[in-house]
Amino acid sequence: MNVAYGIVAGLLALFHLYGGGVKVVRSRERLRPMMAWVDSTPMPAVRAIGLIEVLGAIGLILPPLTGIAPSLALAAAIGFVVLQIGAIRVHLRLGDRRIALNITLMLTAAVTVWLSTAWL
Repeated sequence: MNVAYGIVAGLLALFHLYGGGVKVVRSRERLRPMMAWVDSTPMPAVRAIGLIEVLGAIGLILPPLTGIAPSLALAAAIGFVVLQIGAIRVHLRLGDRRIALNITLMLTAAVTVWLSTAWL
């Protein structure tokens, strides 16, 4: 079960580490082609979402690797489920029906929640 967690959580962490890092460092103009929702969101909020994603990615990986507070991995995985529910709501509110990636990420995070309960 730990190998499965490592694979699923690692992929989820890589995705959110990249996506969050991009939100933290890029300007609105450079984000717009990838994320149309940034036009309707204040940049401090976009940056905060990016920071949350980066910290969540770290939270998925470091606690199980170090053995220190492994329940933080569960909290990070639950946080990603909640984040994707919010992302789906934003996309639908803006009339953007392209939510397949968000649903996939939400389901992946839900599987990560389930796998992270193996060592708790």
